[in-house]
Amino acid sequence: MVPTLRQSFNNNFTRQQYEQLLADLNSRYPGAIEFRLAETPVFIPRNFSAQLAEACEHIIDLILEPRFKEWTERSIPGTDRVAHENDHPHFLVFDFGICDDGEGGYLPQLIEMQGFASLYGFQVYYPEILRRHFSIPDNYSQFLSGLDHDSYLELLRDTIIGDAAPENVILLEIKPHEQKTRIDFYCTQDYLGIIPVCLTELIREGRQLFYLHPATGKKTPIRRIYNRMIFDELHSAKLEQAQNMVDIRQDLDVQWVAHPNWFYRVSKFTLPFLRHPSVPPTYFLNELKQPPADLENYVLKPLFSFAGQGVIIDVQPADLDVADPGNWILQRKVRYAELIPTPDGVRAKAEIRMMYLWKDGAARPTLAINLARLSKGKMIGVNFNKDKEWVGGTVGFFER
Repeated sequence: MVPTLRQSFNNNFTRQQYEQLLADLNSRYPGAIEFRLAETPVFIPRNFSAQLAEACEHIIDLILEPRFKEWTERSIPGTDRVAHENDHPHFLVFDFGICDDGEGGYLPQLIEMQGFASLYGFQVYYPEILRRHFSIPDNYSQFLSGLDHDSYLELLRDTIIGDAAPENVILLEIKPHEQKTRIDFYCTQDYLGIIPVCLTELIREGRQLFYLHPATGKKTPIRRIYNRMIFDELHSAKLEQAQNMVDIRQDLDVQWVAHPNWFYRVSKFTLPFLRHPSVPPTYFLNELKQPPADLENYVLKPLFSFAGQGVIIDVQPADLDVADPGNWILQRKVRYAELIPTPDGVRAKAEIRMMYLWKDGAARPTLAINLARLSKGKMIGVNFNKDKEWVGGTVGFFER
């Protein structure tokens, strides 16, 4: 998107630099990075950054509407509803495809959103190591809203830990040391001093929760839970039947960061409520009076799935005949720009994830950091990019 920077980066790129980057990243947390990292970052100019931020703020205005909870009440499955929901999500994440505007330029198009955490730790660590191996201009940063390394970590600490002591805050996940995103858990532990804990390791006494601190073996009270657990994974793992496992949906004396109900409220379910040039037209399937004449230009998505599962890209009329149409959305496809020239001659497409932090007591969330993903397949994701290079996870360096 910044032609001079792109040309300079590509001209100076060597495979040896990339291999050294990976070795450097893995030296601190051996074997913890299971996802593919792309060979290049994305350079984001100021004008496109402003477009992204404006679209995000429009979505936040909707979330701040007094009736937002009423509109999204049915998004929360009855079996997954958790007690003591708070007033706002602590995290907001918006995924935008970088698309052709039809006039030789680019425009952002919203693909998905979530009121759930993302790689808020790894996206500090990874870009800083990347700078050791590649030349990145000083006036380009992964941090947004004027934040830098220190002020970002202060905001992250305020959001996740709040006024608690770090030992009374846990990162909750299912088998955290087996997750593909565990590198982020370890970065977060290093930056904030909070321990990854498996759901099966929680100890309940009345309304209080405890865990055994790995360093001391001491039973330690939990005041706040940095939630990284998704109910889809809990159900698929069939852990609900495990003996003595704490039912986290109950009336417990803990604060959630972010509360699990927000995972559903701010999600694909929210898309049909939005009207904005950067939001592709989206409809609940049960509210669609008749299918669009150009159905081939739409994608069909189940509301209650994770990581792209169940998405139908090439929609046929028969695909619309589902048993629960209220739980599906039809979203207009976007045309990703073939944006980034790569050594094999195939240009890569890009998505930018804009990542907000919303600490307790703040009127609005703060746009804090980002990540990016590159693809040469039909969709962004591992299954569509096997055996390809210059694809995978990366970062956007935004012009300051």
